[in-house]
Amino acid sequence: MSTPGRRAVPRRLGPLDARRRRPEWQVALHSLTKATPARLALGVFTLLIGVFTALLSLPAATAGGERTALTDALFTAVSAICVTGLVTVETGTHWSTFGLTVIMVAIKLGGLGMMTVASLLSLSVMHRLGLAQRVITAQETRAERLAEVGGVLKVILITSTAFEVATFVALAPYMFVTEHGIRESLFLGVFYAISAFNNAGFVPEAAGTAQYVGDPFFTIPIALAVFVGSLGFPVILVVVKKLRTPRKWSLHAKLTLTTTALLFLLGVLGFLALEWSNPATFGDRPPGTKLLGAVFAAVMPRSGGFSTIDVGLMTAESRLLTDLLMFIGGGSGSTAGGIRVTTFALLMLAIWAEIRGNPDVEVFGRRIPQETVRQAIGVLVMSATVVFLATFVLLRITPHTLDQTLFEVLSAFGTVGLSTGITAALPDEAKWVLTVCMYVGRLGPMTLGAALAVRTRVRMIQLPYERPIVG
Repeated sequence: MSTPGRRAVPRRLGPLDARRRRPEWQVALHSLTKATPARLALGVFTLLIGVFTALLSLPAATAGGERTALTDALFTAVSAICVTGLVTVETGTHWSTFGLTVIMVAIKLGGLGMMTVASLLSLSVMHRLGLAQRVITAQETRAERLAEVGGVLKVILITSTAFEVATFVALAPYMFVTEHGIRESLFLGVFYAISAFNNAGFVPEAAGTAQYVGDPFFTIPIALAVFVGSLGFPVILVVVKKLRTPRKWSLHAKLTLTTTALLFLLGVLGFLALEWSNPATFGDRPPGTKLLGAVFAAVMPRSGGFSTIDVGLMTAESRLLTDLLMFIGGGSGSTAGGIRVTTFALLMLAIWAEIRGNPDVEVFGRRIPQETVRQAIGVLVMSATVVFLATFVLLRITPHTLDQTLFEVLSAFGTVGLSTGITAALPDEAKWVLTVCMYVGRLGPMTLGAALAVRTRVRMIQLPYERPIVG
C-alpha cells in the first residue's frame, strides 16, 4: 500500500518479466538460439528446403500449370538452397516466372549460409545474438572477434548484394541488346547475377548458356561473379579492408588467393591443351574463343556450374581434371563447395614438409598447428568416403559408366552443378542419392570442420609411442 502524498513508483521490469511479456514464439526462439544454435542453423536450413519444396510443388510454379512431382520439386529446392545447379527438369522451360523467382530467392538465402540466415533471423526478431550463437556464427563467417559478428553479418549481406548489383548492371543492358524485352532483360539480369555470385549455376533460358560461347559480354561478368563468390566472405572482407597493404592480409586470405590462382592456371592450361583440337568443343573455333572458353571452363568447377560447352562431349581427360577441381572446390566461408582450397593447400604443404623432413608445416612465415592439419585430413577422408559411397550406390542402381556417375556425384557433393547430361534421366532412387550428396556437400565439410576445431581434449595420461610401418 502506497504512502499518502507520494506517487507510486512503477516497479522496474527484470529480464524474467520482460521475457514473460514477449509472445510465446519469441521466447521459444530465444531459448532455442541460446541453448542450441547449431540445431537452429540446421533446422532453419531444413525448414527452408521444406518451404521451397512446397512452393515449387504449386501449379503456379510451372509454365504449364501442372504440379511438379515431389522428387523433382525437392531435388530442385535442395539444389537451389545448396547453391548447386543440378536439375532434373529443364529450368528455362519447366518453371514459370513465379517458379524462377522462388528458385532465385532460395539461391540467395542458401548462398548466405545456414548460420548467417539463422543469425540474421535472430537479429531481425530478437535484435540480439546469444553468446553460443555468436561463437558458431563467428566460425562460419570467420569473424576475428565475437563482438564483430553482428557487424560482419551486415557487411556480408551488403557486400554480396553489391556484387550482385554490379553483375546485374553489366548483364541487363546486354540482354536487352541481344533482342530480349525490357522486362525479360531485367529479370534475366537479376537471376544470372544472383545465380553467378552465389555459385548456383541455374540457367533461366531455354537455350542455355551454350549460345554465349566465346561471348565476352556474357562470360566475363559471369566468370568474375563466380570467381569472387568462390573466394569466401572472410577473404573478400580482408581484401576490401586492407587492399593497399597485402602484407597485412590474414594467412587464410593469402593461402586462399594463392591456391585459387594456381588451380585456375592449372585449369586454363589443362582445358586449352585437352580441348584445343576437340571438334565437339573448341576444335573449329578461333584462338580467342578457345582461350575465353578455357578461362570460363576453369572458373566453373570452383562451384559455378555454368557451361558454354557440352560437358558430355568433353574428352575423358578434361572430365577427370574437372573432377579434381570440383572435389577441391572454393574458399572456406564461401558459396562454393568441395573440401575447400585451404584444406587442399594444407594437405599439400604437409606432404611437402614431410618430403623435406621438416617437423612443422610452414607457409608465409607462419607455422600451422598440428591440430589444423589433422582437421584437414579429417575433412578429406570424410568427404572422400561420402563420394565413394554415393558413387557405389549409383553404379548399383543405374546403367551408367563410372566416368559419368563419379562426375555427377562430385558435381552434387561439390555443389557445382555441371552435368554430363544423365541427371534428368536418373531413376527416383538415384535422384534421392544426389539430393543427399548436395545436402551433405553444403553442410558436411563446414560442419565437420567446426566440430573438429572445438573437439580438443587434454589427456593427463599419454600412452607410449610405437611407430607402425608406413608405405
